[in-house]
Order: sequence, then C-alpha cells, then structure tokens
Amino acid sequence: MKTNTISYDYGECEICDAPMNEKVINQDFWIRGQLIVVEDVPTGVCTRCGEKVVRAEVGRRIAKLITDSDRLKKARKLSVPAVKFDLAELVG
Repeated sequence: MKTNTISYDYGECEICDAPMNEKVINQDFWIRGQLIVVEDVPTGVCTRCGEKVVRAEVGRRIAKLITDSDRLKKARKLSVPAVKFDLAELVG
C-alpha cells in the first residue's frame, strides 16, 4: 500500500474519533459477481480502527470508472487466490 500526502483534512473518524490520515490505496468492489480493483485511490484512513472514507469527487470518479465497460475490458486482469473458510476447523 502506498502512502501519500495530498493536503486534504479528512477530520476525525466517525467510528472512533481518531484522526484520519490520507493514504493511496487499492480499493476492491464486487459488482455482479465480478471483482474490480481500483488502484491508487486517495483515501482517508483511520489511524486507530482502519475505517476508510473518500472525498465526494473521488467517489463520483470511482463510480464512473467501475461502470465504464470499455475501460473495464481494456484493464489489466489480476489472478487472486480464493480459499474457503471451514467453520468445522474453527470449532474442532
């Protein structure tokens, strides 16, 4: 995860009141069963609990990106491992 300082004051976390610091992250979305990763998103991240928020204009840009079918077709593809959680292993 990259870190970056972009002079925006995200204020305090709505969950735990700790300060929010700006970081540049990769944000994942599940849309109609498809995983989409938006890279390099400027995000306010809580220093205590990890809650994440984005500015309104960033959120609007993400909404355009993840609904642009031409751009999604051209985007590089990722391969990720998928593991199943087995509750029996936790209990046993």
